Amino acid sequence: MGALLFNAGLFQIGWWACVLSPRQPWLLAIVLLCLAVHLRWPGRRGEWRAVLAVTLFGTLLDGALGALGLFAFGLPPAWLILLWALLACTLGHSLAWSARPWWRAAVLGALGAPPAYLGGATLAGVALPLGTLPTLLVLAVVWAFVLPICHRLFTRFAG
Repeated sequence: MGALLFNAGLFQIGWWACVLSPRQPWLLAIVLLCLAVHLRWPGRRGEWRAVLAVTLFGTLLDGALGALGLFAFGLPPAWLILLWALLACTLGHSLAWSARPWWRAAVLGALGAPPAYLGGATLAGVALPLGTLPTLLVLAVVWAFVLPICHRLFTRFAG
């Protein structure tokens, strides 16, 4: 139980550091420290491959959503890429409960991701060109699929 809370705490510290980093870039050092601590403990041997796979998937996804006009940025910024790495670090730990049955991840993704994106976009100064409600609805549908996919990627690459 302590390791799960530690993992969730690292994620929360990292999330805040990421979304505040556009105005305070030094906060990205805290994110990197959170990732390093996780991969050292409580991360499992070989977990870095799963973190890398989920981060790549998420970066491509957010890049595609940005290209489609959901977000106002060109390439996904560094803080958003690091957010994907932080999320990946929770999949085998504090979010492992949501992997099976698959619908848990779908519900969590649909309900949890939109407010997280809204909070992150607001704090990081990312505009939502389609407006708040349409963006949140699109994110809910997309994330109903994304989190289960992330779990599958994590399982496949974690070894």
